[in-house]
Order: sequence, then C-alpha cells, then structure tokens
Amino acid sequence: MLDVYAFSTPNSIKVLIALEELELDYELHNVNVRQGEQKAPDFLALNPNAKVPVLVDSSAAGHRFILTESAAILVYLSEKTGKLLPVSGDARFRTFEQLFFHASGLSPAFGQAGFFQRQAAEPQPLAIGRFSSEAARILGILNGVLAKNRFVAGENFTIADIAHFGWLWRREFAGVTLDAAPDVARWFTEVGARPAVQRAIRRVTALAPES
Repeated sequence: MLDVYAFSTPNSIKVLIALEELELDYELHNVNVRQGEQKAPDFLALNPNAKVPVLVDSSAAGHRFILTESAAILVYLSEKTGKLLPVSGDARFRTFEQLFFHASGLSPAFGQAGFFQRQAAEPQPLAIGRFSSEAARILGILNGVLAKNRFVAGENFTIADIAHFGWLWRREFAGVTLDAAPDVARWFTEVGARPAVQRAIRRVTALAPES
C-alpha cells in the first residue's frame, strides 16, 4: 500500500502525477499546510522537516518505508516500476540533469519570488527584484532546452517533466508568465493534456477547493 501525504502545492502534485502515470494504487491524505497541519506531532514523525509531500510504502520489502523530498519520491517510484526514467545512456543522465536543475534553480527561484511578492510581512523590493529576475532567467534556460527537444530530457516524457510541471502549474504564485517562453508554453499544454496529469490536478486541487 502506498500512502501519500500532500496538499495543493507544486511539490505535492508531482507525486500524484507520477502515481497516476504509473497507474499505481495509493491513498491520499490531506495535510492542510495553510492551517499548520504539517507541524502536528503525527506528521513530524513522518517528516521532521515539516513539508509535504511524504510517501509511505508499506509494502517495501516487508517494512514501512517513509520517503520525503519530491524528487527523491519521483526517482523511487520510477525505479520501483521501471518507467519514466531511462535505465541507461545519455537520456538517463539528461533526466537527472533536469531534476537537479529543477531542485537547485527553478524551484527555489519560483518559490522565493512568490514568497516575497505575496507572503513577506513587509515589502522587500530588493528580494522581489532578485528572485523575480532569477525566475525569468531560469525560465529562459528551460525555453532553450525545449526549443530543441519535445520534452525536457529528450523525446520521451520522464520524471523530469513531472518535476518542472509542478511549479509551472503554480507559476502565477511566482508572478511568472509564459509570454516570453513559447516553447515552454507548447510543452506545458502538451503535458497538461495528458489524462494522468489531469487526474492528478483534480485530486490535488480537491484538497484545497477554495484555491
């Protein structure tokens, strides 16, 4: 049995998309981060870092395996099923390259841009300018990648596409548009039209119906 603890967030939807794409059965548990449920003792027992998503695999080699960090969960699910991650060759390392680019570049830039625009207690023009320009720069790099490839790691859909899609799906939070990134827009439309992605969006948005 796979249990997923999540909310309607860019990182949570990545895991649901992977599960839907891989056609794995799972039970979804709502952790309302707006109400601070990620800081409850029972959740901290799963993830002391107090963040969603968390995957719990109760069938993993006869023991209860708990895994945090969305990128690690994506790799775990791919290795578990042998899908969405090339097993060898350049395509495998291009997939990891994009996963690391997401974790070190796109995700923090988008997240910090959104925080300083929408959630900071006081206006921080320097921080807003810094992270907004970085988000735009990162988006330009991704657009260059997608100008040459159908998907971010080549011609096949992988977990790297799932990782990037999470934040592009919530790009409004970061104040990002795709107006200057036509190849990202093309890719986003294609990925968003996948039936598994649409199912994941419906499930994750249902966790926060007012969003």
